Amino acid sequence: MAVPTAAKTDIDLAEAGELAQQLRVDSIRSSTSAGSGHPTSSMSAADLLAVLVGRHLRYDWDDPANPGNDHLIFSKGHASPLLYSVFKAVGVVSDEELMTGYRRFGSRLEGHPTPELPWVDVATGSLGQGLPDGVGVALAGKYVDEIPFRVWVLCGDSEMAEGSIWEALDKASHYKLNNLIVMVDVNRLGQRGPTELSWDTETYSRRLSAFGARVFSIDGHDLSAIDRAMREAADVSRDQPAVILARTRKGRGFSEVEDKEDWHGKPLPPEMAERAIIELGGERNLIVRGPKPAGRPAVRADGAADVQLPVYKVGDKVATRKAYGDALAALGARRDVVAMDGEVSNSTFADEFAHKYPERYFEMYIAEQQLIAAAVGFSVRGYRPFASTFAAFLTRAYDFIRMASISQANIRLSGSHAGVEIGADGPSQMALEDLAMMRAVHGSAVLYPSDATSATALVAAMADRDGVSYLRTTRGSYPVLYAASESFPVGGAKVLRSSDADQVALIGAGVTLHECLAAADTLRSEGISARVIDLYSVKPVDVDVLSAAVAATGGRLVVAEDHHPEGGIGSAVVDALTEAGRVELSLEHLAVREMPGSGTPAELLNAAGINASHIAEAARRLVGKSG
Repeated sequence: MAVPTAAKTDIDLAEAGELAQQLRVDSIRSSTSAGSGHPTSSMSAADLLAVLVGRHLRYDWDDPANPGNDHLIFSKGHASPLLYSVFKAVGVVSDEELMTGYRRFGSRLEGHPTPELPWVDVATGSLGQGLPDGVGVALAGKYVDEIPFRVWVLCGDSEMAEGSIWEALDKASHYKLNNLIVMVDVNRLGQRGPTELSWDTETYSRRLSAFGARVFSIDGHDLSAIDRAMREAADVSRDQPAVILARTRKGRGFSEVEDKEDWHGKPLPPEMAERAIIELGGERNLIVRGPKPAGRPAVRADGAADVQLPVYKVGDKVATRKAYGDALAALGARRDVVAMDGEVSNSTFADEFAHKYPERYFEMYIAEQQLIAAAVGFSVRGYRPFASTFAAFLTRAYDFIRMASISQANIRLSGSHAGVEIGADGPSQMALEDLAMMRAVHGSAVLYPSDATSATALVAAMADRDGVSYLRTTRGSYPVLYAASESFPVGGAKVLRSSDADQVALIGAGVTLHECLAAADTLRSEGISARVIDLYSVKPVDVDVLSAAVAATGGRLVVAEDHHPEGGIGSAVVDALTEAGRVELSLEHLAVREMPGSGTPAELLNAAGINASHIAEAARRLVGKSG
């Protein structure tokens, strides 16, 4: 899109004031037209955005993919009327689209921003996420891209109660992110009344300073103060993130709602909107564009490389978590691969990448929400991030994982130490819900290798896959089953044992696949032929392999999984076969149905009823033979 001929550039503060009023008016008009939205939350921050967009944000609106552009992230995503009004003001969204598209079915102007719009980096709306995502973008800029763009994040004061905000500020300070500028819209009022700290900006300031930020506490409606704070905050001579703490008034500019409770998330009725627009000075159609980045810098996220994956000898015992680390270190030959971990890298084996490529490894410590957000931020910049921790701890970050899907982020997650197989640590450390959790994420791939060869192949496949990918790895070391020449496409499965006389199929993944193989040996000695299926791709699942097993065995299936019965491998099998119309099933579903305790892996697998002896007994029941 060409720059509108009427566009103003390098506006002065008087013109910024006019722009702020336009942003308020358009926030009201669009939300009233839609019959929903958050105009008052938008009106409080209009002065901040007018000064930012008109004087400080270095952005080429005709080239949103320019690597040199600053990033603007609305952590308070409910203020979408303000953001879309900004897009109108810079000439990339028409007034007609703003008035007829906002919050309408099929429109890209959704109730909360998403990357359906090319000027939006990440989906926001679940509070406390935009700033952590911004930290990831800033990390990429400072340490990998080495491009001097700035990341501007607008936060609301309500979300300052979210722990993820303080995880983000802590990591921003630790990594000295002087390219990160946070604007906090302290408008005092949340959804149901005053926020926790109301207008106590002194307390906010002390907390922010304690987390290592430079703090600029200002009147958020004083254009000169805003301008000065933004100029000083953008000074990179200090190795600290900057926070502009702006005291504002919700509904600013319209006396009937300004600083009044019970107006959160409510559009103004048409008659009231008309009065508000008059009080704000009427409609305007300014087109304003601020400074552009200096040129179009080269992108360093280059995936071209000669990657030599590790090779394992069949029969050797190797933990799949170790294979993850080996494969990740091999993939580090690609400059677009980055890695991060939650302070367990010597257990997930992400430390192999850290030792080999320290410049592209980022320690997030015990901050799993920021771990996922950092991966999302790197994805914004075109990198292929891998994030790892114990599988159980990813549950803490599930909101970030589901929002990553909405953000169209390409992230790769590895969860180790899954299931009762981990042994004596007990149930607090046993991921028994993770497969269900990850399967529910839109567009996700859920992978569960059973040996080192398949694990390395799947890690390599994840690197080139878009969307959210999850690899579940096992703590213990188990025999390598496959030669390096075997392929493991996402969505596939492997049949390790089969014959024309199969009476039952045993389906497992991870540790239970090895138990299925042992059970099949026992059954064969009893004259029972059992097919064994490695369901290494839990989502998408290989319907053809499953359907063939149903046809061969008359629908007699034993599914064994080191996971709770809800939402895991058993559910994946039944869902896939039901969709395929294969309903003639005689299914034995073995899963962890009781709360486990501490013990050895062998004791816990037996107690859960998912070891070889229980699998064999379930097969006997299906074929009508007792053990």
